Amino acid sequence: MPDHAVKAPLKLKTAVLIAGPTASGKSALAMKLAKRVDGEIVNADSMQVYRELRVLTARPSEADEARVPHHLYGFMSAAEACSAGIWAAHAARVMQEIEARGRIPILVGGTGLYFRALVDGLSPIPDVPAEVTAEVRAEVAQAGPGAHGLLRAADPKLAETISPSDKQRIARGLEVKRATGKPLSAWQALPPEPPVAGDFLKAVLAPSREFLYRRIDFRFRHMVREGALAEVEGLMALDLDPSLPLMKALGLRPVMAHLRGEISLEEAILLGQAESRRYAKRQETWFRTQMISWNRLIAQDLESLEVNFFPLIDDFGLTGA
Repeated sequence: MPDHAVKAPLKLKTAVLIAGPTASGKSALAMKLAKRVDGEIVNADSMQVYRELRVLTARPSEADEARVPHHLYGFMSAAEACSAGIWAAHAARVMQEIEARGRIPILVGGTGLYFRALVDGLSPIPDVPAEVTAEVRAEVAQAGPGAHGLLRAADPKLAETISPSDKQRIARGLEVKRATGKPLSAWQALPPEPPVAGDFLKAVLAPSREFLYRRIDFRFRHMVREGALAEVEGLMALDLDPSLPLMKALGLRPVMAHLRGEISLEEAILLGQAESRRYAKRQETWFRTQMISWNRLIAQDLESLEVNFFPLIDDFGLTGA
């Protein structure tokens, strides 16, 4: 009997996928589109799936969520680890539910790997029982620097690709081997399985670097004024494992350093802005090299993005124009 049976993707009629770097105006564009085509918005940002940092991760406001239905925002705890595969499974289910209501799914976010997992698929790795995950993560925490050696013994091929400091990925490799008896590297070599298929309009926002960096700097300072310090203080009180995904949120480390009295607030803001600009540059590289077939919208400002975007929507037949 084969180790794995290929699953047929869930067939959907249509959806709109909007990717782009942080602070590029994706959420505002998605809101306008949702109003125009009777759509519902689905999060495709790896940090916005967590509930604890609404402000610092620039999640939509409660007012925006009340105006248009939003899905997969803040639905997980910071103590959990959401992967691209986990998110894609949730997104496929939500898209089906939206379509069943006669509405248009609009996926928006800056995590390229999430979009790839959804439309191209990832290697078919079985679910790992919760008790195995808990057991392995406790062992990794106890092993400390020696955790990478445990991975080398269980999956040497995978260990070559993982930094000794990346406890999250080390634990993932160990738990898959323990739960399935097969190394994670072997699962990853299997053909990918996209969870959904359909006629999707795919667009990547590519605003000018000057415009993007200006928005990043303004937004980070605004987030600090709007409550980021208080929510980071609340997160710190949870005393979570620093290797958890949310603990890598943009600007989190400098804000935590400020709250510990190590740097001034202005230093924290400048460091958070710089960290966000560097991340946006990495996102731009991903989108340019990994999303070659997507519609690329180059513009100098938000108004130009809209001017370029909505004719695509009309041509796609979603507005009846």
